[in-house]
Amino acid sequence: MAVDLVLLHPPSVYDFREKTILYGPVADLIPSSSVFEMYPIGFTSIAEYLENAGYRVRIVNLAVRMMSDRKFDAEAMIKKLKAPVFGIDLHWLVSSHGAIEVARIVKKYHPESKLVFGGFSSTYFYKELIRYPEVDYVMRGDSTEEPLRQLMDCVRHGFEPDRVPNLAWKDEQGRVRENPFSHIPTDLSHLMVSNYADTVRSVIRYRDLASYAPFKGWKDYPITAVLTGKGCKENCVICGGSAAAFRKFYGRERPVFRSPEAVVNSVKQIEKFSTGPIFILGDLLHGGEDYAEEVLRGLEGVKNQFILELFNPAPPGFIKRMGQACPNFCLEISPESHDPMVRKASGRNYSNQELERTIAEALEAGCARMDVFFMIGLPKQTPESVRETVDYCDHLFQRFKGDKRLFLFIAPISPFLDPGSLGFEQSRRYGYDVRFHTLEEHRQALLAPNWRDSLNYETRWMSRQQILDSAYEAILGLNGLKAKYGVIPQGMAEIGEKRIKSAREMAKRIDEVMAGENAEAELAKLKPEIDEINAFPVVERQQLELMRGRVGLRFWRSFWSWLTGR
Repeated sequence: MAVDLVLLHPPSVYDFREKTILYGPVADLIPSSSVFEMYPIGFTSIAEYLENAGYRVRIVNLAVRMMSDRKFDAEAMIKKLKAPVFGIDLHWLVSSHGAIEVARIVKKYHPESKLVFGGFSSTYFYKELIRYPEVDYVMRGDSTEEPLRQLMDCVRHGFEPDRVPNLAWKDEQGRVRENPFSHIPTDLSHLMVSNYADTVRSVIRYRDLASYAPFKGWKDYPITAVLTGKGCKENCVICGGSAAAFRKFYGRERPVFRSPEAVVNSVKQIEKFSTGPIFILGDLLHGGEDYAEEVLRGLEGVKNQFILELFNPAPPGFIKRMGQACPNFCLEISPESHDPMVRKASGRNYSNQELERTIAEALEAGCARMDVFFMIGLPKQTPESVRETVDYCDHLFQRFKGDKRLFLFIAPISPFLDPGSLGFEQSRRYGYDVRFHTLEEHRQALLAPNWRDSLNYETRWMSRQQILDSAYEAILGLNGLKAKYGVIPQGMAEIGEKRIKSAREMAKRIDEVMAGENAEAELAKLKPEIDEINAFPVVERQQLELMRGRVGLRFWRSFWSWLTGR
């Protein structure tokens, strides 16, 4: 079956199944694993837009296939795929090693096909990325559906893409060309119109559900996401998607939002085939209170469970309104630290009283779970401050009487402080010592056997070793508090404790091996133990998933009914 574009999602490290790497708590608070197998929502948006323009697009999540089947041969599959254009996402920098390695395999078997990169990290590092011999094009920006359509037209008709906006490319002589970065749409009505319906049709067309799974285990936890806008109003110091980063690197002076009608339509489309949770991406209040109210009004009556975000404490009464519109909703907020001084230095300026009021209002409004996230590696944060954050978690559990709907999490900023973030770009001002600057340096850092050595930063207040030690100590301490207050079962707490203690001890053993003779050979001997530690159930991720098994069963029943029209 003819395909015009194949979109490939790589694992973070291409040969992760052979490498000996202790990943640490680098992906504990997201649905995907340390392989970062979840592809960006832009894949589905691009595929839908190009399909509507008459192009056939296929998504192949190589990372999921490689994780799910030890015998799966990614190189053999790439060899079998046929298309004039291959696309690889380099959205999150943690995918950089795998992305380049996959690009090399594509060009090995399909030298005549064109290869295009896109995503935030591709945009940030485009000058370096376009100079890799495997890369023909780099598409810059946060909304590349229309420029990519124009590029596909050029490939189809044999034209030079000298008028395609946002494109960096090589001409026939191999010279690098840069077209104007001029496509920064303020109208998002063209995005995600059919909301996964095209993706479902593609699954049927290629008979390849495995390659379309957003992350490993998705069939048991079929969460979907709804985009509300592009850009951000916040200037969190550690975030590569901050207002400052969007202005400087992605050309967006201010955030833009999909209309409330478009957001609600997305939800209604998903409701037709899925009973799983729906994540509304972004703080609805960023569009204004009237905008938020219109969206919430449209969500009334939808039976799916909603996951909603707040970037700051909400105004009085708003969370109650959330509960009225979305019964049994889930809410997330990230205060970063218990210490208002650290929080302010990180770009979030509100008091603990405001935070606790928000938590109280959420629980009173019928919130099914309230997720609160703390981070390690922040400006002005010391190891003692991290310990005090765990003490503050004890205070929160006490204040809310061990309410089992309150879930608290803590993790290090890892593996990378985001390029484009204020902390990365103005490192001295914010107290960071940035250790890697180029794309290739970050790629090679991902191969470090000890996750501490992949960190691209230290701070004025904490070394990389202190970040590692504080992370293990804090996660272990919080795990104990959750068991103490009955938030997680004792058995789950014991699994979490074993995982953290084993990982902490293994980090020390890796350091000893790497300091000795025959380091590579001795490290290889540790691989079975390291793989076992990496494969341990991640308690934090399990807590983030909502009634996993029952959700998965209900989803597949409703999906089949929708698919067959029964």
